[in-house]
Amino acid sequence: MEEAAAAVGAPPPATAAAPAAAAAAADDDAAAGAEPSSGAAASRPRRLLALLGAKLCTWRILKTVILGQMLSLFICGTAVTSQYLADKYQVNTPMLQSFINYFLLLLVYTTMLVFRTGNDNLWQILKQRWWKYIILGLADVEANYTIVKAYQYTTLTSVQLLDCFGIPVLMALSWFLLRARYRLIHFVAVAICLLGVGIMVGADILSGREEGEGSDVVIGDVLVLLAASLYAISNVGEEYIVKNLSRVEFLGMVGLFGTIISGLQLAIVEHKEIMKIQWNWKIALLFIAFALCMFGLYNFMPVVIKVTSATTVNLGVLTSDLYSLFLGLYLFHYKFSGLYIVSFAIIMVGFTLYCSTPTHTAEPAAPPQPSSSGLDNAALKLEENDGETPAVAVQFSGGETVVVSTN
Repeated sequence: MEEAAAAVGAPPPATAAAPAAAAAAADDDAAAGAEPSSGAAASRPRRLLALLGAKLCTWRILKTVILGQMLSLFICGTAVTSQYLADKYQVNTPMLQSFINYFLLLLVYTTMLVFRTGNDNLWQILKQRWWKYIILGLADVEANYTIVKAYQYTTLTSVQLLDCFGIPVLMALSWFLLRARYRLIHFVAVAICLLGVGIMVGADILSGREEGEGSDVVIGDVLVLLAASLYAISNVGEEYIVKNLSRVEFLGMVGLFGTIISGLQLAIVEHKEIMKIQWNWKIALLFIAFALCMFGLYNFMPVVIKVTSATTVNLGVLTSDLYSLFLGLYLFHYKFSGLYIVSFAIIMVGFTLYCSTPTHTAEPAAPPQPSSSGLDNAALKLEENDGETPAVAVQFSGGETVVVSTN
């Protein structure tokens, strides 16, 4: 009995000691796990940066950034040659310069459309869509002319800031006409790009960059807004054509109607300025350089728009003013400011963020289906068979089949 009592009484002390042992084990586990948890917390930013790098450092985004900067360099070339003509030789002929570009497009791409066969040749395109290309050509010609004209009335700062108005207009037109749909990151990226433009303008002011005195700032600002809207219309039309029709058709028709419209406008508004030009090999070389840069821009932009979008292109070319500034440090003796580097970095960050998430196209709404389609189809069947005599086929076990009429 004593041994039984001892055997029965032994477990309670062990049970009483269990909580203490469990607490000690928990303390050991906590001590052992303290270091891994702090290490995990420290590694979270690294994992976040790794995920962000994996999302942004892709060939698609890198290609888009490179293509956008190539367009910026073309625009920089047109801006620098135009400014050199105006500052050094007092040649202000924006319509003549545009006319040369449209005429080159006419010679190359409109000629290609003439020799095409089938529904893609020039005559068939003119029959089907001539009035649309008149609107597109008019928008493109007047956008190029209006933005240059605005510099005579307003300041460089106003042009740089208000020219960004074309981006929201372009996004709105893409939403309604191209059915493009954006995500929150796209609006954040656009805001970052516009912040970079604001810093660039602030750097211009702080560095004392020459802005020019406008004779009527209100007229100049209105011209800039009009030019930005016309560029948006032209770019949306270009995106639709190159993605649904062909790049050759767009360039050929813009070359045709652009040559006609700019030629007429050239004869009306710039014939006196052309007569004042004292031609020499330097002026001719600048005209050739401008024409090549503009021709390269018009040839290359449809390729970039086809793989990206018009909005992406317009965000990418925001850096063109900075490239013009960097060249102007040597050509026009601009003053340098570190804010230009900050502006360039911010614009590139916003542009990369925008490219990281592609937009999608909304599907057209399907026509509503009638809820009583079964009853409608049954009634339609009865009407179709109303004049027919129904019959019933009866097969007997012997293999004979007898058709019995129910009339």
